Amino acid sequence: MNKRSAISAINRHGILLVYPMKNKSDVLSLWSVFYPDEEMLWEWTDDGDDRVANLWHLRMKLSESTQVVYAKYFQGRATFFSREVFVALLCLMKTSEFKKKKLTHESKKIMQLLDQNSPISTKRIKKETDLKGKFFEATYMRALKVLWAKLLIVGFGEVDDGAFPSLAVGSSELLFEDLWKEALLADENASRAFLLKKLSKQPAFLNWIQKSL
Repeated sequence: MNKRSAISAINRHGILLVYPMKNKSDVLSLWSVFYPDEEMLWEWTDDGDDRVANLWHLRMKLSESTQVVYAKYFQGRATFFSREVFVALLCLMKTSEFKKKKLTHESKKIMQLLDQNSPISTKRIKKETDLKGKFFEATYMRALKVLWAKLLIVGFGEVDDGAFPSLAVGSSELLFEDLWKEALLADENASRAFLLKKLSKQPAFLNWIQKSL
């Protein structure tokens, strides 16, 4: 698996998780597409399966390619979308309207920051929105969860801001402005029909999308 073949797989299937879910054969991932019927073990040792670590690093490269879109979406897990599927989802979820009218105070603060400067690290988001520290951790996580769920934010590369690189987060509208504008002009019925056809063999994803509308 390499960047080119991974992008091709994401475009072919429409939506793919990065890593597989145990006992969920109907939820496709990059791992299950390229290594079908092979169990993935989280072994980060010198003698472990280097494909796990390689996929972790590939995830970062894919996220900042703009050829596909990366977000913590399906059950809060690392999820890749084809550009066409992302546009259809933005249209059906009326993400732009939700952004203007339904964000909580904390989610709005984060969104305003990211609309001005993206992508940035989690550490910086917390600091610049005054949501830093254990006392605000639950509030911050709730605010971010809403933004992920509505695809208002995306993951875009990594930032070295501590002992371990953290995911850089950015505004969907800012980083994928072309897709955002396309979604504003898209027809809801056409978007729904497209997703039903594209994801016809992935009912778990379709069910999750239905819940998010």
